[in-house]
Amino acid sequence: MAQAAKLAAYSPLPRVFYDRDVVVVARELLDQSLVRVAAEGLVAGRIVEVEAYLAQNDPANHAHCGQTQRNASMFGPPGHAYVYAIHSRWCLNAVTEPAGVPSAVLLRAVEPLEGLALMEQRRQTRGHSTLRKKAAGPLFARELARGPARLCEAFAIDRALDGWDLTRGEQLWIAASESLVHPAEVGVSPRVGVTSACDVLLRFFVVGSPFVSRPGRR
Repeated sequence: MAQAAKLAAYSPLPRVFYDRDVVVVARELLDQSLVRVAAEGLVAGRIVEVEAYLAQNDPANHAHCGQTQRNASMFGPPGHAYVYAIHSRWCLNAVTEPAGVPSAVLLRAVEPLEGLALMEQRRQTRGHSTLRKKAAGPLFARELARGPARLCEAFAIDRALDGWDLTRGEQLWIAASESLVHPAEVGVSPRVGVTSACDVLLRFFVVGSPFVSRPGRR
């Protein structure tokens, strides 16, 4: 019953939210809530850092050279998940713009709000048994979902959720927030870890949040 009451507060964003320019969606995903419900329970957190990947003229986009089995979800309808592996770890993206236009927003960091103990358990399962010793209290929470791979570990997201419809409000979705971060509090910087289009300002984050993966210019 307690979980059902909590879930009532997490209404999924509608498909029309995602069916817009990827940069607009990326900025407006800040402050929204990522929600995951699995057999073990509920985890949720505030999105504080994202990156946009453009459908056109963006060599860092996985779909830059066309559709493949790996990136097929990017070409599907907006509001679906695109999950891919890098160095044997997972990254979660929200697909944007109309079907056939392969753009997406990478979720880079989340501020944990619900299910911190479950997030810790999942991170420890992946070999992070010293997590609590290294980062007690608020700093411990900061380390749970800071960076796209840690985020996916904490939220139990893997390739099985590639193509998942985020508008269903089941298993995995992004919920609407009552208030959004003020534009003046949105930081902008180049994307992290890309080898192409390295200087393009397509990373957006909540300025001053200790939960972002790394600091950057405003």
